[in-house]
Order: sequence, then C-alpha cells, then structure tokens
Amino acid sequence: MGISATELAEAPTGSHEQPEGKKLAGRSPTQIALQRLRKDKLAVVCGIIVLLMILAAVFAPVICNILNIYPTTATIPYDPSKVLHFGGASFGLPKQGPPEHGYWAAHPLGLAPGTAVDNLARLLYGLRTSLLVASIATIASILIGVVLGLIAGFSRGWLDRIIMFVTDLFLSFPFILGALAMAPILVAHFQHNLNTLARVQLFSLIFILVIFGWMGLTRLIRGQVLSLREREFVMAAQVMGVPTSRILFKELLPNLVAPIVVATSLSLPGYVTAEAGLSYLGIGLTGTPSLGQTINDAQSYWQQYPLYLWAPVITITVLVLALNLLGDSVRDAFDPRTRR
Repeated sequence: MGISATELAEAPTGSHEQPEGKKLAGRSPTQIALQRLRKDKLAVVCGIIVLLMILAAVFAPVICNILNIYPTTATIPYDPSKVLHFGGASFGLPKQGPPEHGYWAAHPLGLAPGTAVDNLARLLYGLRTSLLVASIATIASILIGVVLGLIAGFSRGWLDRIIMFVTDLFLSFPFILGALAMAPILVAHFQHNLNTLARVQLFSLIFILVIFGWMGLTRLIRGQVLSLREREFVMAAQVMGVPTSRILFKELLPNLVAPIVVATSLSLPGYVTAEAGLSYLGIGLTGTPSLGQTINDAQSYWQQYPLYLWAPVITITVLVLALNLLGDSVRDAFDPRTRR
C-alpha cells in the first residue's frame, strides 16, 4: 500500500524537516567529484604545482625574452668562447656562475658547458616540449581508445572480435622496440635537414606514444559499455529506433565520463616520463630542447657541475609526482569506494 498525496501533505514533520531557507538541489556525479577535489588539500597543492608548470611552459618564450636568455646555440647572441673555458681542467665550463663561481643574475641556473646556452631557458623549453608531447598524445590516445571501446562494446559479434584482436595485437608488441626501430630510419632520411628532422622526430614521437597508448582505455571502455548496453535506457532507445551513433555518443558516452577523466589524469605523467626516457636514450627528440635530452647531456658533468643535472631531474620528478598524486585524487573523487 502506498501513501496518498493527502496523507503525505498532512503528515507531521519531525526532525527530518528541511530547515527553512535551505533547498535540496540535485548534483551530478561530476559536480560531486569536483566538490571532493576542492576539499582534498593534496589535490589542490598538486593542481597548483601542475598549473604553475603549465604556465611556465606556455609562456616560456615570453619569460626568456624578459630575462634575455636563450635555449639554443642558434639563438645565443654572444660568442661561446667568451663565456666558457676552452682550455685546462675546466674545459667547457662557464667563466661566471656555477659550478666554479657563485650566483649569476644574468643566468640564474648557469650556462650549459660546451654550448653556452642558458640552462633556465633550456629547462623552460624542455618542460614545454614534454607537456606538449604528453598533452597531444593523451588527447589522441583517449579519442582512439574511447571510440574503439564504444564500438566494440556496443556492437559485439564479429566487429567486437576484430577490434579486440587488433587491441591484443598492439598490446603484444613492445613499445620500446617500435621507438628503437623508427629513430634510425628518420635520422637516415632527414639527416641533411636538421630543422625538418626536428619536426619529424617530434611528430613521430607523438605517433609512437599514441599508437601504443590507446589499448588499455579501449578494454576499459568496452567492459563498461557491455554492462551499460543491457540497461533500460539503452534498450528503450533501441526500441524507439534511435540511431546507433546517437546511442553511443549521447546515451552511453555521458555515463563514461569518470573512467575517461581518470584515464586522462593517469596518462599524462606516463607520457611525460616516456618522452623524457626516449629523449635520454637518444631515440626521441634530438633537435628540440627536452628534459630527457638535457639529462643525457648533463650526466658526464654530474661530478663537477651537479646543478646542470639536478635541475631537469628535479623538474621531471616534481611534475610527474604532482600529476600522479593529482590523478590518484581524481580517481578517488570519481570512485568513493577507493577513497583514502
């Protein structure tokens, strides 16, 4: 038996009565997750760190112009022989600033030995390159993973089997082997034009990261769609003759925001690390300033010039740690069952 509207209206109100002046308002899962993130102090601190690094990367040219510092040998306006030692035990080290002298206001992090480019400028441009590569690779791999996962989970049958076979095929191919195979081919084809080689290396690195980075999300989205497609709202849409594309992107996709946001937050630090690692190995970027390339150049000076090595190492560590902790907070905010 139910309660009639009259009985409900005449029912006495006790301690459950809504206080006057306060109104109940429905909130979406995304709004609830954002509210949890705002209350998470660790997420706020990590978000601020990531935001500051993004701003430093975006405005790297402006900062370099203001400080009058230069990231490449082609842009420095001075003769390297006038600012570097080219003789004796300090061969290639700066004549002013670290490591042999104190703080140098004109070059806050000193000059790179052998090339005389400014370390701070190279750090800012390296951060810019890492975030650019990681952002494009994340967006592209998320798009591919989501679309293929939606199609595989909703279609089932032969199309699902083909997509999953291709997914497993890419999963079985070692990512590092693809990068190792592509690097010498590109260098051999474009070694006579360094500018073109730098652009080709940038695009090929993004391509490698994307082509081997979409499979995990495809499997995750497919699993979610397999359960969602049996829900009443999807079956009702099918009975009403709603086009498949509309069911996929208007009915199912809004219910997949949480796993997509979590996958995005966890992919970014992975791609930053991958870009730095490949550039350090010399199979990523060689003509564009990058953090991994700077670490590779600095490792031979780690005893007499540790700042040259530690600056990019600390930058990568702080960036990846902040992105990982922020990703964990985003995951917890969208999934209360895993909340710390």
